[in-house]
Amino acid sequence: MDTTATGPTFRDATDADVDALVALIESAYRGDSSRAGWTTEADILEGQRTDPEGVLGVIKSPDSRLLTVEQDGRIVACCQLEHRGRHAYFGMFAVSPALQGAGLGKVVITEAERLARQTWGVTEMHMTVISVRDDLIAWYERRGYRRTGEMTPFPYGDERFGIPQRDDLQFELLVKPLV
Repeated sequence: MDTTATGPTFRDATDADVDALVALIESAYRGDSSRAGWTTEADILEGQRTDPEGVLGVIKSPDSRLLTVEQDGRIVACCQLEHRGRHAYFGMFAVSPALQGAGLGKVVITEAERLARQTWGVTEMHMTVISVRDDLIAWYERRGYRRTGEMTPFPYGDERFGIPQRDDLQFELLVKPLV
């Protein structure tokens, strides 16, 4: 009997994936389960990272796609791609904490960049990252993203994005040319 794991497969999310995607995103960023991986935000934000309405909104948006990554029959990663004119926005990126550090994130972001170029002909990928997430920003810099210094405020008081545990949170724009 062959017991080797199959590689990841990519597809667009459907309405039926919403609950599994919310659970994946929450597990990668919030609560004790997120501490199994290195992308946890548990020390800077409590509460939810996303909700079913937010995930469904991305799935239904005509300018977005929620790329879903499956391995061995289960959803193990995801990311949002949104067409914004000459660039695409990369967000809602999550990898199962049990699989973090094994290279899956690199595979996902590479495929997301390829799809954005191929689908929309964009020349840049943009993303926003909480500016105090030095380890995460460094990971993106190793993938070719650069810090712009352009900041936007964190939505304090809007618990849809979590409950901040510090008062210095803001988002920094990171940009990568797609050539």
